[in-house]
Amino acid sequence: MTAVAKPTFAAQPAPPTAVRIREVTKIYPGGVEALSGIDLDIPEGRLTTLLGPSGCGKTTLLKIIAGLLPATSGTVEVDGALVTGPGPERAFVFQDFALMPWATVMRNVAFGLELRGVAKSEREAVAEKYIAAVGLKGFETAYPHALSGGMRQRVGLARALAVDAKVLLMDEPFSAVDEQTRRKFQEDMLDLVARERKTFVFVTHSIEEAVYLSDRIVLLARRPSRVTTIVEPDIPRGADADSIRRDPVYLDTVEEIWRGLKQYLD
Repeated sequence: MTAVAKPTFAAQPAPPTAVRIREVTKIYPGGVEALSGIDLDIPEGRLTTLLGPSGCGKTTLLKIIAGLLPATSGTVEVDGALVTGPGPERAFVFQDFALMPWATVMRNVAFGLELRGVAKSEREAVAEKYIAAVGLKGFETAYPHALSGGMRQRVGLARALAVDAKVLLMDEPFSAVDEQTRRKFQEDMLDLVARERKTFVFVTHSIEEAVYLSDRIVLLARRPSRVTTIVEPDIPRGADADSIRRDPVYLDTVEEIWRGLKQYLD
């Protein structure tokens, strides 16, 4: 794949590494090789997006980082500790919400803390904070069936934030909502990343979404997947959403990434 050219790299000090991936390969039963020798460092406190053609192994890699799926070979470390399964320093936001339908918004958001044995008053206070943070104040006693798709996804995000994990892993979290809701989510995500200063690892199929949201974009090749290019969009985040999407750097970066990825669609 042709490396993405200007304008892609921001001049800024390198942050500490939150997630270190070394020589990760995943071969599924039947011999299907999804990932081939992935080497990647994910910086602390920033949003890194995994982007590539459909079926290239983005979600597979995300689940390996989460400890939900074992690698065939290679290692993943989070804050220097080897990943051997799920852990409290990581939280996963699923594409399909994955809420408990019989539980209220409050119970869903507080559930991770409940599993850790946190007292009810304390976990509900934390849950209330993050319910408000994702724009759902007033819906604490509502059940998932009474919420829109976008609201259910906000519950999933609040649940991940409530456990205070250092690394949030998000698997196409906005794909199931309409375009207007998706754009609002994207704007809210920029505020959330700036406020929480956690490490976000984000999977999307949308080049525009990746460029709009990301501090770093990891481009993956078609299966068996490998890292081809790392792009760091140098886009001013202080502007309003419309200004960012009209910024020449934003537009040029979207086009350059598209040129690099479209070869996999032939």
